[in-house]
Amino acid sequence: MHSSLHHRPGAAAILGLLCLAHAAGCTDRDQPLELRPALDATPVASATIHRPDKLSGVPTDKRDSLGRPIRAACVTCHSLRRPEALPASATALDEFHVGLRFEHGELSCASCHVIGDQDTLRKADGALVPMRDAMQLCAQCHGPQFRDYAKGAHGGMSGSYAGGARVRNHCVDCHDPHVPAFQPSTPVLPPRDRFVGNHGTGEGAHR
Repeated sequence: MHSSLHHRPGAAAILGLLCLAHAAGCTDRDQPLELRPALDATPVASATIHRPDKLSGVPTDKRDSLGRPIRAACVTCHSLRRPEALPASATALDEFHVGLRFEHGELSCASCHVIGDQDTLRKADGALVPMRDAMQLCAQCHGPQFRDYAKGAHGGMSGSYAGGARVRNHCVDCHDPHVPAFQPSTPVLPPRDRFVGNHGTGEGAHR
């Protein structure tokens, strides 16, 4: 070992420094390094909430010159007549929205709608909100869902989490405000048993 140190001057000094550094680092309480932001951090994308067409009109069986479906604005019909009072249930509708299905707890039409103003909704405390802000009404009763929506765990969106704009779904994109519960659906393709038919014959069919 003496011969090796003779041919590599300074090796002993380097070895001593390494021992001192190791001893200095082995303290009773290590200090954490200060966190620093990443140099290549990608900016968080902005998000907007979609405004469904159903908040401002109803579909018709007509199409425009480009073949696009035509919607009738609410004001088109509601400007013709101002009701004296809102019906207590959907069965009392005699001109507008006849046959409307309504299954939303113990609520009535007047729980959310305003007489003669089809572009405004009424909250439980009497405050008026524009139709486009209907989510404020939903949040009054559906607190857990709205909390999850605010955290990004409920609803859905299109776009990218980083590097581009995102569009989040509105409540009425997925829920019918008059019948908000999801309806039963049939799978596109039914399940297939691999033992049915010719696949179930022959040796080892039930292995």
